Amino acid sequence: MLFYIDDRYGDLDSRTDSDIPEIPPSLDRTPEILKKALSGLSSRWKNWWIRGILTLTMISLFFLIIYMGSFMLMLLVLSIQVKCFHEIITIGYRVYRSYDLPWFRTLSWYFLLCVNYFFYGETVADYFATFVQREEQLQFLIRYHRFISFALYLAGFCMFVLSLVKKHYRLQFYMFAWTHVTLLITVTQSHLVIQNLFEGMIWFLVPISSVICNDITAYLFGFFFGRTPLIKLSPKKTWEGFIGGFFSTVVFGFTAAYVLSKYQYFVCPVEYRSDVNSFVTECEPSELFRLQSYSLPPFLKAVLRRETVSLYPFQIHSIALSTFASLIGPFGGFFASGFKRAFKIKDFANTIPGHGGIMDRFDCQYLMATFVHVYITSFIRGPNPSRVLQQLLVLQPEQQLNIYKTLKTHLTEKGILQPTLKV
Repeated sequence: MLFYIDDRYGDLDSRTDSDIPEIPPSLDRTPEILKKALSGLSSRWKNWWIRGILTLTMISLFFLIIYMGSFMLMLLVLSIQVKCFHEIITIGYRVYRSYDLPWFRTLSWYFLLCVNYFFYGETVADYFATFVQREEQLQFLIRYHRFISFALYLAGFCMFVLSLVKKHYRLQFYMFAWTHVTLLITVTQSHLVIQNLFEGMIWFLVPISSVICNDITAYLFGFFFGRTPLIKLSPKKTWEGFIGGFFSTVVFGFTAAYVLSKYQYFVCPVEYRSDVNSFVTECEPSELFRLQSYSLPPFLKAVLRRETVSLYPFQIHSIALSTFASLIGPFGGFFASGFKRAFKIKDFANTIPGHGGIMDRFDCQYLMATFVHVYITSFIRGPNPSRVLQQLLVLQPEQQLNIYKTLKTHLTEKGILQPTLKV
């Protein structure tokens, strides 16, 4: 048996795409009631209605979760992350027929837990500093968080080395790399989504809804007007759909930014209040979310017959976000299409009828999350007061006193504080 395994995997790294084994097609999970209702339609229109109905259902559920608050959105992101990880890892198991590898399924999920522990611990340290200071056990975990995370990962690494078995070495290292690339794609990006959410729900909703809008409108334009193929990786994608999706998404993002900028619930950073034991979104909106007057370019003045226009500054940023969502975001989908073609699969899974797996719907979202995070850190966000406070609170009393005196002197010299009168 071992010689058979060695022969089968000995030349794994030299195999071409045609050598990749076929994965059994996914089961059709379309509800029977939909099948009966649409039985008289062609497959093209049947798929159109199934996708449409399920899309509206998912959007409705998304609105419900938004209403339930930021904590539920964080749980949603975590759930999607775990499911995406499961779908990609399962493809690896099937393609390389690695179900019998010792400990590997267990180790894959162990690494997922380790990486999530690291990232979510970093989030707690950044945004829950005041709460952490009241809990002695949490203080210990936060202070040594990175060391604990490294120790946990190191334990998994050692378990992997101990699990290596003769005649399976190459396959085991293939799957080790597969697991880590999957972690990079899913966990890291979902962590960035949550980081964006803490900046204000609007930084979460506008980018995500822009990708959704682009996906829907590009599909509709392509379905009704598509004639010119866009890219060989996705034969059904057309230039008509790509261009129509771009203009629709920019208009949608600009409009959504205007509507959401009016409400504190969407624009205020998400903060944890220990006195009420919940997340709150109450603040004085920043300049980004206050109406400003802008002079129009000469050609627009003639068309609109106005000298100025009132906009929220965030609307201007929304143009950049929606442009990325419609021009660069689809390349996340093309990348996923190439991945699926490489392994001869139609979808990552069959979780959502008419749509495929969760990863099929969020392949562009992960790329978008990274862009939004980079955009915020580059053009929007300054130093993090919570992190500075958390670092100050772990200092020795003498060090804290020296910082207090230095800060007091600095504020006095700037005229913010009145100088203390000496008696």
